[in-house]
Amino acid sequence: MVMPLKYETVSFLSDYGRTDEFVGVCHSVLQGLAPGLTVVDLTHDIAPFDVRAGGLALARCAQYLSPGLVMAIVDPGVGSERRAVAVEVGDGSSILLGPDNGILAPAVALVGGATDAVVLDNADHHLPAAGTTFDGRDVFAPVAASLANGVPLHEVGSSIDPASLLPATIAVPREESGALVTEVLWVDHYGNVQLNIDADDLAPFESQVELQASGRRTVVKLVDTFADASSGAVSLIIDSYGLVAVVAERASAAEAIAVAAGDEITIRSSGVMPTAPEVPVMLGDKPLTQATGQLEGDSQ
Repeated sequence: MVMPLKYETVSFLSDYGRTDEFVGVCHSVLQGLAPGLTVVDLTHDIAPFDVRAGGLALARCAQYLSPGLVMAIVDPGVGSERRAVAVEVGDGSSILLGPDNGILAPAVALVGGATDAVVLDNADHHLPAAGTTFDGRDVFAPVAASLANGVPLHEVGSSIDPASLLPATIAVPREESGALVTEVLWVDHYGNVQLNIDADDLAPFESQVELQASGRRTVVKLVDTFADASSGAVSLIIDSYGLVAVVAERASAAEAIAVAAGDEITIRSSGVMPTAPEVPVMLGDKPLTQATGQLEGDSQ
């Protein structure tokens, strides 16, 4: 008889890509050791070795994930002395597994912080392996399966202080001579450029500002929807995560202003007067005056 799972879902993010068998093998290990476990692939297209991008992607997902297990693996230090960890949040409602290289930190902070943590040093819950280069298959997947099957957290590893977990390093915006210096957090599939600021940071500026990036200056305005932007024009928008993004209607803003994740964009007042609103002119018959019934402007 198959025992009910303690955790029914594992959400999986990595830089493994889809060309090789890495993702499929991890799926098979998870479902082979914990039959009935649902695996949700968040993305496996994080740029290779880009821990920062992996952590930010996981943070964007965090509040929408099903309670359960999370595997986040962008692990350039695999096989080294870096720790493999499992971090409990919400007093056990979810457990995040990954390397202790900062990838888990933004998501853990967003959901209220860690309530417990262990280093995954109990080899009884690992797969035997000929080498040390594939911890996704040999450590994280089998440990996640054990946790799904109800094995207590402290049986898969030794307790560690959550405060000892490596934090993430994310730049904060800064003011310089009346301008706001921001950083590109993420460029999505469409070329939209997410910045590390929100709508409140734009409050001191007019609705039209100048962006300076990669030696270029671009005057843009804040719009409510993609459709509000002129065709191909670069604009600012508040994105679905509540952050400011540089966008271009049906085009790549990243290409238009030549930026990538990690680049700085400076925002300053444009010095350009906003375009005066257009007032439609209605043509029609001249109105009659009440007193004479004559057309206004006519003389006797």
